[in-house]
Amino acid sequence: MSSDVPEDAAPPAQRIQHVRIEDEMEQSYIDYAMSVIAGRALPDVRDGLKPVHRRILYAMHEMGISSGSSHRKSSSIVGETMGDYHPHGDSAIYDTLVRMAQDFSMRYPLVDGQGNFGSMDGDPPAAMRYTEARMAPIAEELLEDIEKDTVDFSSNYDDRLQEPDVLPAKVPSLLLNGSSGIAVGMSTNIPPHNLGELVDATTELIHNPEATVEDLMEHIKGPDFPTGGNIVGRDAIYSAYTTGRGRLRVRAEYEVDREDGRIVISELPYQENKARIVERIADDVNEGKIAGIADLRDESDRNGVRIVVELKRGANIDVVENRLLDHHLESTFGVINLSLVDGQPKVLSLKQTLQHYIDHRREVVRRRSEHDLEEAEDREHILEGRLKALENVDDVVDLIRNSEDRDAARAGLHEEFDFSEDQAAHIVRMQLGSLTSMETTEIEEEYEEVQATIDYLESVLDSRAKLDSVIVDELQAMKDEYDDDRRTSIIEDEGQVTHEDLIPEEDCVVVITEDDYIKRMPVDAFDPQGRGGKGIIGSDPKEGDRVSKVFRANSHDYLLCFTNQGQVYRLKTYEIPEMSRTARGKSAINVIDLSDGEEITAVVSTDDFEEDECITMVTRDGYTKRTCAADFQNIRTTGIRAAKLEDGDELVDVEVTDRTKDLVVATEHGMTIRFDENEVREMGRSARGVRAIDLQGDDKVAAMVATDDADERSLLTVTRNGYGKRTKLGEYRRQSRYGKGLIDIKTDERNGPVATAKAVTEQDHLVIMSQQGQIMRISAGDVSQVGRNTKGVTIMGLDAGDQVASVTVVPAAVDES
Repeated sequence: MSSDVPEDAAPPAQRIQHVRIEDEMEQSYIDYAMSVIAGRALPDVRDGLKPVHRRILYAMHEMGISSGSSHRKSSSIVGETMGDYHPHGDSAIYDTLVRMAQDFSMRYPLVDGQGNFGSMDGDPPAAMRYTEARMAPIAEELLEDIEKDTVDFSSNYDDRLQEPDVLPAKVPSLLLNGSSGIAVGMSTNIPPHNLGELVDATTELIHNPEATVEDLMEHIKGPDFPTGGNIVGRDAIYSAYTTGRGRLRVRAEYEVDREDGRIVISELPYQENKARIVERIADDVNEGKIAGIADLRDESDRNGVRIVVELKRGANIDVVENRLLDHHLESTFGVINLSLVDGQPKVLSLKQTLQHYIDHRREVVRRRSEHDLEEAEDREHILEGRLKALENVDDVVDLIRNSEDRDAARAGLHEEFDFSEDQAAHIVRMQLGSLTSMETTEIEEEYEEVQATIDYLESVLDSRAKLDSVIVDELQAMKDEYDDDRRTSIIEDEGQVTHEDLIPEEDCVVVITEDDYIKRMPVDAFDPQGRGGKGIIGSDPKEGDRVSKVFRANSHDYLLCFTNQGQVYRLKTYEIPEMSRTARGKSAINVIDLSDGEEITAVVSTDDFEEDECITMVTRDGYTKRTCAADFQNIRTTGIRAAKLEDGDELVDVEVTDRTKDLVVATEHGMTIRFDENEVREMGRSARGVRAIDLQGDDKVAAMVATDDADERSLLTVTRNGYGKRTKLGEYRRQSRYGKGLIDIKTDERNGPVATAKAVTEQDHLVIMSQQGQIMRISAGDVSQVGRNTKGVTIMGLDAGDQVASVTVVPAAVDES
């Protein structure tokens, strides 16, 4: 039995190739990457379309679904596209078809959809069996002249059909509608533009090839998004146009109605989900991140976007506006002008993109002119034969009549009159009616027209200037037909307006209750009163709640808030909600992440100290410690440990010292001790500290003051029952730390225990708050200055059961300002 295998063929085992697996994987990945880059994800610079867009439009063209035809089921379009040209999932094709029909996604939609094609709220389109579509008029302009050999064709995926490699594209579609896509290791994100501006810039570059990006930007102001909005600043636009990359700040269009206290949003940044924006604003309002909003309504309809933000009475409309801009009404569009140039991905500038389009149109017009010229010359040749036949009409008719058949007639005409094969075939097919004199005149006129067409086409092919003028004329015709007004405005970048810039700088009184309600009020809300008055309502705590702390701060200060549990938190004063005198306040948990049972007991403004100074603390059980202020620089939102406390102990007061101060510690039983701060060594944040005073019985520390020998201030001591006095700090002699101290004020039944102690001058003002929410402001000079070991005078008249909760000092310099 003979074998079909040649005798000299190598055994199969010898044809095995040994390949390193990393080399094979690398090559396979490169092949896959290039397939995705060129076949799916990136648009062609010439017509601005990805393969799926191009195939959908060409399939509609082949199906006869034009702008003048009736709508066809989307499912039939998807099926034809998938079966003939795009062998991928139908969902990918339908999603692309839907996007080409969305007027909020495409600046100039390429598909005219009928039915539910989705919305700006993120609503999905109806299933393809329910929707219908046809080509939009401008899409037909992309396909015009495709039958005239203007572009190259390639075999489809199964070699049954031919599909175009690119469309003729009478407009620069890449910049017209933009494109976005993610390939392997690269992505593109090109914004849409205004057609009229693109035409003007393209015309400028044709007439002036040396034009710069700046010259082109005289015509193209910037991207023009279908949803309108505003682009903030021109520098990012210039960067994107010169380098092909840039970050555009796109801001919503809105109107601030100060008279009615509302903000009306009418246009959103490109590709933003309207429903999600409204939802996020509502969430921020509910979480307290945006204060001052009373109502939020989405009144959008088929006529456009309308979101109404109603403000509360007295709300700072500038602050609300800035908060909305920071988090909701402004987004970033990252421009990456990446497209395929000769099958290779390249990042292009504006000029390069337009130049590649111009080169493409020159090729299209040249090939179209060659095609039209060939057809015109063929027609000219036929017409010449007809005219020659009419000149010899009798002889031609006799020859045809005497011929045996058509073939003989054609041969006779060719031999007798020297007609070409095409001319002879045409003459044989002529009817006798075409031999009339009127028909002769029409043929002569047509012949002249064809000759003129040939001359024109030859001039176009012979002259670059004439060819360019054809391109310009066609672009101008597109502008005349489809141009519209810009939708996106370019506004100047006036710098980033921070939230703080919109907050007036003023001194405030911050009130905290035992149940952790907090608020701030302007100091000016309280007029000074005489000593012994009852004050006015400064807070309206709920039943069972009492005011625990009141302190002064500037609205722009950073505050270090120390709690009874030894934690410290950092916040801006303006982050505390501003409320009226009679308001209860807002739960502190919305401002500071306090744990159960945690209360703010001391507040220090970071403007009051330098990093090389110390934070000195004292606890209820008499422990004190000093920690370098630099240790409190980086404070997390959840706070950090300021001091280690024993069970049952609490942090009471905090002072800023500079290593030259004396500390005066006052107790609830009216004792005070003064000692050098350097007797307390500096410790870390986690240390407990050392004893400051030897407390007797159930006595507890009430307050601490920092002073020195040159200090002319007085020590103001206020008791729970509203009595108090001032005593010169010089009368408190320095002792050693951990002594019993000296008697400062009598704490009998009338006075009650000491509530707090402060260092004041006569010009300072005091803001005193009672546990039931009464508040009064008096001059410190109205409080009698007496010696130690006295009872003091009435400072604040209290109702039965009420007590002094806290006292804060408004320095004279601040009060005068």
